Amino acid sequence: MSNSINVYQQRPAAAHAESPLFHAELDQLVGKGPAKAGVTLREKKLLGHLTLRGDAKDSAFAGAVHQALGLELPSALMLVAAGEASLQWLGPDEWLLVVPSGTEFAVEQKLRAALDGQHISIVNVSGGQTLLELTGPKVRDVLMKSSSYDVHPSNFPVGKAVGTVFAKSQLVIRHTGEDTWELVVRRSFADYVWLWLQDASAEYGLAIKA
Repeated sequence: MSNSINVYQQRPAAAHAESPLFHAELDQLVGKGPAKAGVTLREKKLLGHLTLRGDAKDSAFAGAVHQALGLELPSALMLVAAGEASLQWLGPDEWLLVVPSGTEFAVEQKLRAALDGQHISIVNVSGGQTLLELTGPKVRDVLMKSSSYDVHPSNFPVGKAVGTVFAKSQLVIRHTGEDTWELVVRRSFADYVWLWLQDASAEYGLAIKA
């Protein structure tokens, strides 16, 4: 079976793209927070987001993904990263691939070429979500306020990622470094999550990073 389908550049260089939080003008808030903020927020905006589906038990599928991306398929509730690219488990046969802005079209083409003949699905969801990076010594406290999921180090080590309830919305929490976490937020929830984070971080001090 061939994977030769109509794949096109969804975000050409000439097009004007706006992140889900463009209206918040976060760049205007850089440097205006406390010098020793407990939480620092950065929107890693306009990255390429691709959902990949296939058979994790098929060595040919796993091998082709590794060949194309240089990343091993992560196991349940985990993510792997190399440079600015990451691959995260979403379900038994589904993963989220995040790549640098502007490279998603080429990466999708490369993946399809490597997986040609296999029963797979690749969908570009870049326009439907954004990624918020939270760093600092008080991020875990903010997460404890916001979600019922246990973020204690013994239950949520670096490299783990889960989809969960956050405030009254849903998103994905990713633990990418000792004091670094990422939130994968759907566009429709982005403004709500941003407002929530401002309130939840107020007692610890919130700074914005470019």
